[in-house]
Amino acid sequence: MKKIVRSPGSATIVNAIATGSGSAFGINLDIVAEVRSTSSGIKCSPDLDIDTSLMELCAKNVFNHYQINFEDNKEDLRSVEDVIGIEISTKSDLPPASGLSSSSALSNAVTLAISELIVDEFDKKPMNDLEIVNLAIDSSLEAGVTITGAFDDATASYFGGVTVTDNINREIIIKEKMDNHKLLIYMPNIDSMTANSDVKRMKLLAPLVEMAFEKASQKEYYTALNLNGILYSNALDFDTKIAIDALSAGAIASGLSGTGSAYVAIIDNESKDNIKDIWNSYTDSGRIIETEVDNLGTSIIE
Repeated sequence: MKKIVRSPGSATIVNAIATGSGSAFGINLDIVAEVRSTSSGIKCSPDLDIDTSLMELCAKNVFNHYQINFEDNKEDLRSVEDVIGIEISTKSDLPPASGLSSSSALSNAVTLAISELIVDEFDKKPMNDLEIVNLAIDSSLEAGVTITGAFDDATASYFGGVTVTDNINREIIIKEKMDNHKLLIYMPNIDSMTANSDVKRMKLLAPLVEMAFEKASQKEYYTALNLNGILYSNALDFDTKIAIDALSAGAIASGLSGTGSAYVAIIDNESKDNIKDIWNSYTDSGRIIETEVDNLGTSIIE
């Protein structure tokens, strides 16, 4: 038996690290996870050179939720029908360690895929959407790939569109479709792991980030994104010029995503070429990705 799940990344409107409240929206770059049942054990085969700890923790936590064993222990009193192994493989066009929620997309995809497989294999009661999201977040926290749990990123990835969230209490304040804009993403030639970011420095910005979050709560998403991007770029020593150049070239909104290193610009057809010309003129030879807003979210392909 196998299951295939596709989960998109997301881009930041308001980063939740400073205040515990955030906002994000889905982007059409994704991770596709395929899981297959085996006799026992967990085997991970990602297409990118990444640590597989998060994938393994997602699998173990789903097994634990359904009280299924993944190790065929001869001393275990449970029947052999309670044992199942998993092979997990992934395909991704979502850059890791870039601020585009690759960890949230991976944990969402793997958690949902394994849950669906176990439900079918053992006739278990399926988890609801928020149970899947919360279990995926628990795995991300356990793996140490997130600071706040990234409830904003995880929900934007899972549901698509835009979400505004209370990350501390894991509550969704706003969940809705976003206008189907095209996006440009500028990727400098550096990686930025969220878990390694300077939290104390970011928390100094809390009163100003609160202003950005208030704008997001009023559905003024583009203003919130612009303000958040400038604030976190300064706090994390990223170049604010990249986003401001995009705005000067006609972007609807632009800013740093997550804790970097990716910058996102929401664009229209008239501004696309101008923004690409400016970003291509930089000497660091970063790359540009063209994509669009994702309103579909995480979905079962097979």
